[in-house]
Amino acid sequence: MTSSSPRRPSPLAPEIADRLKRGADGLLPAIAQQYDTGEVLMLGWMDDEALHRTLTTGRCTYWSRSRQEYWVKGDTSGHFQWVKSVALDCDADTVLVKVDQVGAACHTGARTCFDADVLLTDEADGADGTGSGAPGADQ
Repeated sequence: MTSSSPRRPSPLAPEIADRLKRGADGLLPAIAQQYDTGEVLMLGWMDDEALHRTLTTGRCTYWSRSRQEYWVKGDTSGHFQWVKSVALDCDADTVLVKVDQVGAACHTGARTCFDADVLLTDEADGADGTGSGAPGADQ
């Protein structure tokens, strides 16, 4: 199974489509963020069609690299992402979608995909606030 989205003419407005810097597979990473708290929820993948659907329907549509099909967040799980805004980063190679997340964003059932395996934090590790949480910070 390949990891590329279907190739077809872009349904996006030319002024958007012409700016996008897609990967070799035609995809852009799409970060979903809770609009009111800033909480990073998940990362998905969009091609031109998925981005077009997201912009025109108000619901996040992604390209599943494993299933090789489009999926709309919430259609099977009931955990909808209602689009509040969509922005490109400065290089036009990543999409930030601010959403109102209903229920879990992660396929595991967790609120976000990024809270179960924290590799580093700058929170104090001691009650007295002396630790930085960074490796070697106390040396």
